[in-house]
Amino acid sequence: MTPAPAAIAAPVTDLVRSRMTLRSLTSVLLLATLLAGFAPFVQAQDAAAGAFARMGFDARGMALGNALGASDAPNVSPYYNPALAPEATEQTLTATVGLLSFDRQFQSLQFGTPLGPTAGVSLGLIRAGVDDIDGRDSNGNRTETLSTDEFALFLAFGNRFAERVSVGASLKLFQANYLEDVDNPLGFGLDLGVTYEINDRSSVSFVMSDLLAKYEWNTSAQGGRTNTDRFPVRLRLAGRYGFLSDGRLNVLVEYESRFTRREQRERVPAFSGGAPTSQFRTESLLLHRSGGRVGVSYPLAEILEVRGGLDRIGVDGTDGLRPSAGFGVRESIGELDLEVSYALVLEPYVADAANFLSVRMHF
Repeated sequence: MTPAPAAIAAPVTDLVRSRMTLRSLTSVLLLATLLAGFAPFVQAQDAAAGAFARMGFDARGMALGNALGASDAPNVSPYYNPALAPEATEQTLTATVGLLSFDRQFQSLQFGTPLGPTAGVSLGLIRAGVDDIDGRDSNGNRTETLSTDEFALFLAFGNRFAERVSVGASLKLFQANYLEDVDNPLGFGLDLGVTYEINDRSSVSFVMSDLLAKYEWNTSAQGGRTNTDRFPVRLRLAGRYGFLSDGRLNVLVEYESRFTRREQRERVPAFSGGAPTSQFRTESLLLHRSGGRVGVSYPLAEILEVRGGLDRIGVDGTDGLRPSAGFGVRESIGELDLEVSYALVLEPYVADAANFLSVRMHF
């Protein structure tokens, strides 16, 4: 029996639309990569202030390579993109703990809730630190055990202004506790994000992170000087596409272009009163670094989702890669609705693995 023309045309049309959507998404990401590649700035490693706040937020994000800027999953942390705040479907409380090498610590906590039919808000905190630092004097004698702490507090709000467009903003407050004799610097930052849902399978997002963020140090009491460490300004273009017939194989991609303003002081020979002396000249530099990340998730069962990711693509070759894998399980225990996520992350440059565990309660 010969199929009707309409029966043939429908799947063909869906296939063409899917290919066109994927091609459009790929073209946008490729164009951004090419434009950033021609930027005439100096390449640099990630040695800028606030590196702890760029590790990720929870086990779900880290297992997916932190490529969640355009995710459509419900209750994704707006830390990755404040425009995701409207995706909150219910009140949630998420706690994360990280097990890392070299006496490093990582914890995060977040509360999120929907606001009305189209908005959402989240309040979160990240704490990172290093313990058991061996303090010694100028002669090499052991003096005391030191520790450091850094905190990032954020408040994210987002609203769906149209059926397929969401916009959000996040206010951030940073604090660094390094030395007892130095005042702890505070930094203020701003994130802006927008997400456009192309169709049920795909979406794109653009995020600007850590605008205005910086630390200002004053070590004049210890013989130093006043200094300003600016956080990198990060511009991120993200995309998502759902593969397979049901669209359940989610592929998330991101391209990030990072800019850091720094001041470089160099000694310049000079003469004063006929005698040789030296002066200092300060030069302002704009450092640039770019990279990508990708994440893949697939639900094996109604309560189990497996995840994998690759962060820092294109940063220092294969040595700078940060692969990850993990899973998420959601199950009700009596009246308690719990979601547990785990991530195993291989850290760049070293052969150490970091473990992250997140527990989310749904109310």
